[in-house]
Amino acid sequence: MTRTRPPQHPLEWYRDPDGRGVDARLHLLDRQMLDQDGVPVSTVDDVELSGVELGAPLDPDARPVVAALLVGAAVLPRIFGGTLPRSRWVRIPWELVVKLHVVIDLRAKADDLDATWVERFVRDDIIARIPGGRHAPE
Repeated sequence: MTRTRPPQHPLEWYRDPDGRGVDARLHLLDRQMLDQDGVPVSTVDDVELSGVELGAPLDPDARPVVAALLVGAAVLPRIFGGTLPRSRWVRIPWELVVKLHVVIDLRAKADDLDATWVERFVRDDIIARIPGGRHAPE
């Protein structure tokens, strides 16, 4: 489908910490996030914007701003259907983003973020109870 006319007020691209333009679908969604030590945190499932009201027309002079990256168990609703409740999304504030490239670098430790609670739960409460699950194999 082709657009019959160009948009009236094209929005400027959002800028990353390095000043480059960011396309949310291309640069953010489904990207792996790494903490300050290079430890995987999660993948980006959604983006939270500020400056946008649901149902209200967009103001071309007040552009939307990325407020947070949202992570959660987005795979489950894709498999089983339905939607993930907003209470299940984990917010990673945009201020923690250091760099966007093949992955998204964060300026926080993975264990300090709520996004890794599932992995910590499985590690500490399930795997650790299996005989030999508390140490690396020899």
